[in-house]
Amino acid sequence: MHRVSTIHPVLTDTLITVPLGGNAWRVDKDTTGGAISDDGIADWSNQFATYTAYFRLGHTGKFKLYLDAVVPQGKSKIAVTALGVTKELALSVRNFTDTYVGEWTVTDTGYIAIRIKGSSKTNDLIANIRSIKLEGTAINSRTTYVKNNDGHFFYWGRRGPSVHLGYTVPDAVNAEWFYNEVTVPKGNDVLGSYFMACGFGEGYFGMQVNAPDERHILFSVWSPFNTDDPNAIPADQKINMLKKGDRVHNGEFGNEGSGGQSFMNYLWKAGVSYKFLVHAKPDGKGRTEYTAYFFAPELNKWQLIASFSRPKTDTYLKHLHSFLENFEPLEGTKTREVHFNNQWICDSKGNWTELTKARFTGDNTAVKGYRMDYAGGLSGAAFYLKNCGFFNQYTPRNTYFDRPATGKKPDVDLSKLP
Repeated sequence: MHRVSTIHPVLTDTLITVPLGGNAWRVDKDTTGGAISDDGIADWSNQFATYTAYFRLGHTGKFKLYLDAVVPQGKSKIAVTALGVTKELALSVRNFTDTYVGEWTVTDTGYIAIRIKGSSKTNDLIANIRSIKLEGTAINSRTTYVKNNDGHFFYWGRRGPSVHLGYTVPDAVNAEWFYNEVTVPKGNDVLGSYFMACGFGEGYFGMQVNAPDERHILFSVWSPFNTDDPNAIPADQKINMLKKGDRVHNGEFGNEGSGGQSFMNYLWKAGVSYKFLVHAKPDGKGRTEYTAYFFAPELNKWQLIASFSRPKTDTYLKHLHSFLENFEPLEGTKTREVHFNNQWICDSKGNWTELTKARFTGDNTAVKGYRMDYAGGLSGAAFYLKNCGFFNQYTPRNTYFDRPATGKKPDVDLSKLP
């Protein structure tokens, strides 16, 4: 372990601030005596608590690191580890102060993990730490991190980037059915994951990991009324449920738009391929009916999830896509991957067309460059999406990918669906 000098170098104009509120996680299993808040590491009294912060470097060289920290009473020692080198810092500052920790040499670009752990304390509280500050030849405009909490981005940044595949559909085709096959590789069924198979302009359908012993097959349709509060939707713009399958729960959702929601608790398994099918048809009276079906090989049958009627809508399926997201901020340090294969649409006349081309995109966390742990493309004959966990090899957004055609039309009798 290296001990650093108590002499603090003069901070330069090239200094950047990495706020811990959007870039750090507590990583030990205990949850007492300290947590990450929007203000950083707060109320840190548990000497065994460990925190890890991340930033991505786009340039090699050296960086100096400072902790913007305070110790309200007594003295504390904190161990800071990066790139396999640990440096110990003695702290007794009574106001938030940028305290120098040390300098590290970087020989490759990519994500840097900074581990912060208490070594000793003479009073109750070890420290409160607002941010990490960095300067040096490795630090420049290509250094990636969540810069601030504008737009509640500490929350979104800790969730990590969502990634999408937008499928290319032939022009002038009324897509009445959309079929997709989904496989989550073993070990990638991470808590908080939504593996969305069949997305369209007005809704989405896929499978989630909600708890260690709870998984959902989720189908939702947005109301045409733009609000995050489902209670604010006027009666004539609410999503109406027409029917639902056995063991399916229905209700409303909010916070990311609002509308009708349905889900079935089903303990789907990683490593197994599942089939998803969505149907949309205008009723000729200003509404469109959307219906979702799910096929689990363990059950060997198609199951109805739900059918919704959407007002002020007259359309077939458009803007077909799949996505991968993490909806649990505490799980933003874990990588998850999903494979999508054998996409097909069926038009209003019963003609099937295979979809083999997709465009890879990301959400605003990716667009802003706050996090770059995202990827997508081809894995064998399937499209894949991957996000979170601070891996280094990312896929440029807006890249198009073509998978090999299978020629294998969906094995489903549409006339016999429940």
